[in-house]
Amino acid sequence: MGNSAVPPSVTELIETLSELPGVGPKTASRLAFYLLRGKSELALRLGDALKALVERTRFCSVCYNVTETDLCPICADETRDHSQVCVVEEPMDVLAMERTDQYRGVYHVLHGALSPLDGIFAENLRINELETRIRQGNVREVILATNPTSEGDYTTSYLLTRLKPLKVKITRLGRGLPVGGDLEYADAVTLLRALESRQEI
Repeated sequence: MGNSAVPPSVTELIETLSELPGVGPKTASRLAFYLLRGKSELALRLGDALKALVERTRFCSVCYNVTETDLCPICADETRDHSQVCVVEEPMDVLAMERTDQYRGVYHVLHGALSPLDGIFAENLRINELETRIRQGNVREVILATNPTSEGDYTTSYLLTRLKPLKVKITRLGRGLPVGGDLEYADAVTLLRALESRQEI
């Protein structure tokens, strides 16, 4: 930023906030000055929350969802159907699916979608881990729940070529979801209908 009217500590905060998705320099400046304006208690709590986030969270050793324990609560739950695996792009999609309050299987989080133009290839996602999980023989159905976007469709096509030889039932969410949308923004009823109308592929 290089503005001598702004202290280096404020400049550093603004620049750091600007790195967040959807936060431009103006929004970052607004947030920084909001925290400065007598909100020191909030700033300290925010700092503590970010520190805890870095120190305590990890990825589940089975599904790669975000957790604070080796196994996330869903993978550790013996009442869930561990033979049914719903493949999603991001941890936020797990939250969206859980809002339906009807899905009783487990998940596999890819941590993105294939997008060669953005430098995201198969080796950048948790696809090998999904394959290994299926090869272990406990999976009956894989539900492909990638977002209905070009990247999501491309990822689904790629997953099909990788998973078909493994002789497991593969289904895809029904298209009650708007094309170009994200699972995390879909309401629970729409997601439930998409889950119920999934088709084998």
